[in-house]
Parts: sequence; C-alpha cells; structure tokens
Amino acid sequence: MDLSVKTAVEAWLNEGSIAESDKNEVRELLASGNEKELTDRFYRELEFGTGGMRGLIGAGLNRMNIYTVGAAAQGLANYVAAQGEQAKKAGVVIAQDSRRMSDAFALRTACVMAGNGITAYLFESLRPTPELSYAVRHLGCAAGVVITASHNPKEYNGFKAYWSDGVQVVPPHDENIIREVRSVGGFGKVRVMEPEQARAKGLLKTAGSEVDEAFLHEVQASCLQPDLCRKHGRNLKIVFTGLHGTGGVLVPEALRRRGFEQVIEVPEQAVPDGEFPTVHSPNPEEGAALNLGIDLARREGADLVIATDPDGDRVGLAVRGPDGDFELLTGNRIAALLTYYICEQRKRNGTLPADAALVTTVVSGGMMKDIARSYGTEVIEVLTGFKWIGQKVGQFEEARRSGRPSRTYIFGAEESYGYMPATFVRDKDAVTSSAYIAEMTAVFAEEGKGLHKVLTDLFQRYGYYQEGAKNITLPGKEGAEKIEALMNTFRTEPPQTLGGIAVVAAADFETGRNHDLHTNKLIEQYDLPASNVMMFTLADGTRVIARPSGTEPKIKFYILTRAPGDDLEKAQAEATGRIAAIVADIENLAR
Repeated sequence: MDLSVKTAVEAWLNEGSIAESDKNEVRELLASGNEKELTDRFYRELEFGTGGMRGLIGAGLNRMNIYTVGAAAQGLANYVAAQGEQAKKAGVVIAQDSRRMSDAFALRTACVMAGNGITAYLFESLRPTPELSYAVRHLGCAAGVVITASHNPKEYNGFKAYWSDGVQVVPPHDENIIREVRSVGGFGKVRVMEPEQARAKGLLKTAGSEVDEAFLHEVQASCLQPDLCRKHGRNLKIVFTGLHGTGGVLVPEALRRRGFEQVIEVPEQAVPDGEFPTVHSPNPEEGAALNLGIDLARREGADLVIATDPDGDRVGLAVRGPDGDFELLTGNRIAALLTYYICEQRKRNGTLPADAALVTTVVSGGMMKDIARSYGTEVIEVLTGFKWIGQKVGQFEEARRSGRPSRTYIFGAEESYGYMPATFVRDKDAVTSSAYIAEMTAVFAEEGKGLHKVLTDLFQRYGYYQEGAKNITLPGKEGAEKIEALMNTFRTEPPQTLGGIAVVAAADFETGRNHDLHTNKLIEQYDLPASNVMMFTLADGTRVIARPSGTEPKIKFYILTRAPGDDLEKAQAEATGRIAAIVADIENLAR
C-alpha cells in the first residue's frame, strides 16, 4: 500500500471525532487485504469543487460521509461568517433529496451552521433543488445547500452550495469557499451543535409549507396561456413519475394548479426511496427510467409521460408518435420545443422583448439556438453547468439597475434535460418546466397538433438536428490520470479527421482560443471562465466537444450535427451514420 494512503488510513482510525462503526468499516477492508478499495477511499480527500462535492457514500476521505460533509459545511460556514453578522443572521437554507444518508447529511450541515452561530433553515422533509434555489432568495438567506447526487446511481450522494442570489456558487465565491474548506484542518475542528440545543437557541428553524405555497404561486403566475390550459386540461391525460425522488412533492400539484385535472402518478415510483428499486438508474435521460410510466400511459390512454430525476431539476418526456405509441424526446429537442413555444406565445401576446435573450451552453444543440434567432432573440452561450445560465440573469438585472445595456432573459436550457423557463428560480427547474411542457401541449392541442407533429414541422422549417454522446467511464486514480492524458493529447495533437470528415478548427476553453487547424490563425477568443473543455468543428459544421465530468469518473463527448430537413427519413439516416462514424473514432482515440 502506498505510504500516503497508509498514513491517511491510520489517521482515520486514530481520529477521535470518528465513530467506531465508521472506523470498523475501514478495519474490515484492512483485514480482507483490499488495498485497491482502501487506496480509492484514501488516496485523496473528496474534492470540493466549484459547485460543491459528489461521491460514493462510505467511510474514508474520498467518500461522502458525515465527516466529509461536516468539513464542507464548516468551510461554507467560515465563508458566510466572514461576510459579517448580518450574513450569519440571514442564515443558510438546506434541502435534501431521497438518497441514502441525505437526511443525516442535511441535519449535519444544519448543525454545523448552528455550531458557528449561523441561522439554519432546514426543510422539514425532502424538497426539489429548484425550490432550494427559490428559497434562498425568498427567505433572504446568505447561502443555501442541497444534499443530492442528482441523477447519479444510488451509491452516490452530494453537497451543492448556493449563494445569496440563488445560483450555485460562481467566482469569486466558489474559489473562496474551496479555500475555506481546504483550511478547516481536520474533522475534529468542525463545530457541531446538537439539534435540540440549536432549536432552543433559535439557530435551527424549519422551512416547509409556507415556502412551498410561495413557490407554487410563482410557478402558476408564469403561465402564458391559462385559459387554454383550463380548456384542454380537463381532457389531457398526463402520467408523471418522480422516480422515487422529490418531484412528487410539487410537480403534480403544480400541474393541477395549471389546470390539468388528469395527472396520474406511477404508483410504484411515487414513494421516495434512495434505493431506486424500480430503475437501474434514476436518470430521465435514460429511456429505461420511463418504462413504467410509458406502460401506465398506454393502459390509461395518456397523452404524455413526464419524469423528473431524484432532486427534481431535470425532466424527461415521452410523447405520442405518428403510430400512436410513445417516443422519447432528447433534452435538446425538448429545449427546442420549449424555445419555440415561449418565443411564439410571447410574440402573439406582445410580450416578446426587443432585447430578449436565450441563454444556453456551448455543448447544447443548435436547433433551439436557430429557433430563438429567427424570433430576433439573442443567443448567449456559456460554459457547461447551469450556474452560468443562472448567473446571467443576475448580470442582466444588475446591468439594468446601473443603467448599462442589458438583455431580458426569456429562457435557458442545456442538453442534459435541464430548463429554466422563469427567473424566480436560478437553476434548472423540473417543476416549472413540467408545467410549461403540459401548457404547450394544451396550446398546440388547440391548433390540432401533438408535440411530435410540432417537432416535425420545426425540422422541416429549421433543418434536422441530431445529437450523439459517448461517455467513457474510467474510475479510480488510474482513470483520472488517463482522462488527463487524453485531454492533453487533444490540445497538443488534435485529430485531423473525425468520422471521415476534416476537423477545421479546435477551441480550447482553458485558454478561450478557437483556432484554425490549418493556418493556426485565431478564429474567436471566448470571453468565458477557463474550463477543461475542447471543441472541434468539422468541415460540415458538426461540433464534437470533449469534457471531463466534474462529478463522475468519466469523460463525455458531445456530437452536434444537422442535415437538411426536406426529407426527414434521409436526414435521419445521414445524421445517424455521421454520428456513428465519429463515435467509432472517439473510441479508438480513447483506447
């Protein structure tokens, strides 16, 4: 065993603040001689990154447990306290999803805040992430935390930090909090107050129905066509599943308030359960997660299936196709439909601002961007991560307050099934997005169209857009080193062709430089924060993006392509073949 790992294991076993049960978990690994597992648990501390941390649950420095969560909470508490007494009094609001240990991690976070003299608002039970983002601003808090690993497998959990604007922490707060977390100085330095004492001192308060009601009021107030929702909501049937997570707390009620009377929940998945017993992965990006919902929709004669992930920020969708059966829509296509719906309805209502802006990411599909531009809406591309979309809203508002040129946010989306159709939330929001999906279904029904027909019409108008993805998982220390080496190769020796198509440009988002591969001339200098992302542009306009995940041991490849939409069958075959050829090359490069 590596000496540094051995030293870390011994320190864990000798730490007085760690319970014997958590030490015994490590002792059992020692007794079994499982050096590989011990190395993975102790070769580093679980990294607190720019939005928080996420990892496997278990004993060890590189695991999610009450000690690593406590240290993260202590670092955040130190930073909040550094803002002054008013920030300590304003406090931190904390929410949790249905995962293993989420309740314990949320309570530990609250008790650490109280131990540092900071008011903690702890939701009485699980709540979706968008409500946490909303609650930060609604309660006037200095910061917020949600305990979740989003759509990751059941073995994971996480800690996401938000600042007073309701956005996941961005510069300078993210780096400052990371610095505080790193300087905590050991688990024994974490200040924890017992819950009973914290409540008696007024430092631990409960958040609950009052925040729920205020949030749901905002969701309903954002409706663009309430009359048509009520008209068609009597007959439209919607199957909903929260995939054992937080979505069931608010989504069904939000839909009912929108006017949809026939909301049918998948009973097997309506009960929160961190084991996610009915799905291999609680991820609405994966079609299998919607199988039970689709089966129920067939039996009930429903019009669409809506699914949200465990923390209620992502939403997946299945709609009736031409043959009457259900078809899954990708995140980019849902985003395109929502972009079209919002732009078109605002244009009809006379509420589409002259300075309207769609905010999306560089890795998201082109269809929503082209739709927005056709309505005179500016498209602003940011880095991957919804915090950069949420941040733009605040920047627009600040510019307007100071009398500088600004934009009016009308919609934000990313390819990974995240959408933000209103600004009272500053993160991806599956609750409000579900209400908008149902709403646009009702409005298009007034025109005699289903969502699939609307999408087909958009293809014929704007072109056939298709996206591909390839995720390569490389766990452990060796995997992390291989991912780093691969990204270095992309920078120093970019591929000349992908899928048999010439690569004409390479953009490195660490430097912000997009250059021509043949002339090496600068094409564009991006004004974005440095990020470990490479983007290759092919001769036919296809984009291929490589991005190591910040939360999982994998490197992600995004492929964005387009074919003429006049013959959709031919276009689909052309795009599918192009993507398959590019994926084959990626697999060879990653070997």
